[in-house]
Amino acid sequence: QVQLLESGGGSVQAGGSVRLSCVVSGDIPSSYCLGWFRQVQGKGRDVVAAVWNGGGDPYYPGHVKGRFTISQDSAKNMVYLQIDSLLRDDTAMYYCAARRGAYCSPDPQEYSYWGKGIQVTVSS
Repeated sequence: QVQLLESGGGSVQAGGSVRLSCVVSGDIPSSYCLGWFRQVQGKGRDVVAAVWNGGGDPYYPGHVKGRFTISQDSAKNMVYLQIDSLLRDDTAMYYCAARRGAYCSPDPQEYSYWGKGIQVTVSS
């Protein structure tokens, strides 16, 4: 089993920045994609960034490009999500998730392993 644990987040001001962290542990596969998703109450989970642990260009959906940055420290099995110029619409529960293999799917159903999530609340 792969375990994921998010940290960071909390209450932040609009226009500011936040950095989320995710540590991957357990039976870590040699090749996996780590995605960050967010969920607003009453809606499904949407991908905001994803990266393959072997490197390469991360995936971002169009609506977050330029504000969201995913990065990783493979030696520490850590993945980070930096969110800049925060908007109130960024308020959500943020999850990191992992799927085996190099393909970083935007579909949350293709991810087998999930963290418990962490809340980010943006206030004006």
